[in-house]
Amino acid sequence: MPRHLSYPDAAVPEVLLASARTYGERAAVVDGEETLSYAELLTGARAVAADLAAAGIAPGSVVGIHLPNILHYFTAYYGALLTGAAVTLVNPLQPAPALAKQLADAGATALITHPAHLRPVTEVAEELGLARVLVTGPSWSAGVDEEQQALADSVLDTGPYRSFSEVLAAGGEDFEPVLVGMDEVAHYAYTGGTTGKSKGVRVLHRNVIANITQMAAWRLHSTIDRDETGHLRLTHIPDLGVPYVEPGAAATIQVPPLFHAQGLTSGGMFMLGGVTIVLSGRFKPQTFVELTNRWEAAYASGNPPMYLALAAHCRATGESMPSMKLAISGAAPLDSTAVARIGEAMPNAVIGEGYGLTEGTCMVTSTPVQPGTTQKIGSVGIPVSDTEIEIRSTTGTEVLPDGQEGELWVRGPQVTDGYSNAPEQTAAQFVDGWLRTGDIASRDSEGSIRIHDRAKDMLIYKGYNVYPRELEDIAAAHPGVARIAVVGRPADEAGEIPVAFVEAAPGVALSGEELMGWVAGRVLPYQKIREVHLVEALPTSAAGKILKTELRDQFD
Repeated sequence: MPRHLSYPDAAVPEVLLASARTYGERAAVVDGEETLSYAELLTGARAVAADLAAAGIAPGSVVGIHLPNILHYFTAYYGALLTGAAVTLVNPLQPAPALAKQLADAGATALITHPAHLRPVTEVAEELGLARVLVTGPSWSAGVDEEQQALADSVLDTGPYRSFSEVLAAGGEDFEPVLVGMDEVAHYAYTGGTTGKSKGVRVLHRNVIANITQMAAWRLHSTIDRDETGHLRLTHIPDLGVPYVEPGAAATIQVPPLFHAQGLTSGGMFMLGGVTIVLSGRFKPQTFVELTNRWEAAYASGNPPMYLALAAHCRATGESMPSMKLAISGAAPLDSTAVARIGEAMPNAVIGEGYGLTEGTCMVTSTPVQPGTTQKIGSVGIPVSDTEIEIRSTTGTEVLPDGQEGELWVRGPQVTDGYSNAPEQTAAQFVDGWLRTGDIASRDSEGSIRIHDRAKDMLIYKGYNVYPRELEDIAAAHPGVARIAVVGRPADEAGEIPVAFVEAAPGVALSGEELMGWVAGRVLPYQKIREVHLVEALPTSAAGKILKTELRDQFD
């Protein structure tokens, strides 16, 4: 992979302007039986921008995107950006108080929402003084019930509420896109960040364009520059050969939520590459397999539970997904057993891993997945182009040698502008151009990175550092374990003890004593798991990450 890339001076909505020009009638987004071409996507985005601009949305404004994965997610997203405004990406499952807090903190004055998630909006819209609330319709990926649709019908054309479909019908052909500078905020992306409390990350246009450029090199084997008319374009990197994901020809199955950094930033790369984004709806293995084979999808991204569910389904049914060429996993590590199972379901796919965080826009490291490369199981790969990694001591003042565990620090063009309205936290995490991630990692002699744990997840047992992730990796290899999370529970004399919460594999009679004994035979005495709680399901975020805070709360 190229160590260095050139990054165009561009605003994020130029991605759509370029893709509509290049790919025109090619399918951009698929939602059930509905398809939106690149040209139609731009037409719709212009209409949204025209309506928002008429409501006073302009550079300096913020628009909330409060949507599940639906056909018009990108229409709403790019429509807001075409006005020169920033967007704040909102998990639509948030209750009204959390929704109000995020929108107020970001300074949002408009919102685009969905009937299934409208009720909390109606509870806070007046308090927030929203100038415009656009309400989309239902789709295959995100349906509504009668009560939800009745609420939408009752508020439309009252106060700030307006029908999204009517806005699309009104058109916006005469709207002139407002392209702001690269140092303006594109996204206020809310995250628990490196300290646990939700904060708004200031993601600049230059950060998004940089990360899309890095992704394009690693996934599409292309650089990004401008053509003779000034539009963005992809240029193939000859030394890298034909990519697994071919621009203008490939399709991907979209499971991760688009309001998450991974979903949206990857979406920008797909848009610029003319890749068809097929929405999966609520994840079901059977549906995923059917969509993959119907669209001959070549790319997928997700987390280990998603891939293992697909593997179990295919093993049970005898189905497979031969068109899949590249499957990228994140949020948690894969072991060799998991990789082998996934390979049975996707026999022609390279299975890779990556690492990223919202404060780094999205992608920071990735497994090299070019034809002929070898994947290191359990590694999140190497830094992507123009990205520097250092493993430092807990004080952050000493750079540690290869092979030694320490805190991961990152520097690169995708590192964001800090936290909004949080100067002290910004100063603590963003230091002299470096991002202090809060993750415990190591680097081997070949430059591959392994994530061992979160610094905040590390527990101290009788003076010894214990990393839950290492215990999780070991315990996950037990045939009776489907998923596991290890957290520390306060204990008077010991300090903290490792406690495991476990989802048992289907059809397996697993006991806590058996698992503790099994792990004890594979770790040092101070690393033993001291308690096991068998649960039906572990709490997870929309991105598939296990919510360890909720597990720790059970000890209060």
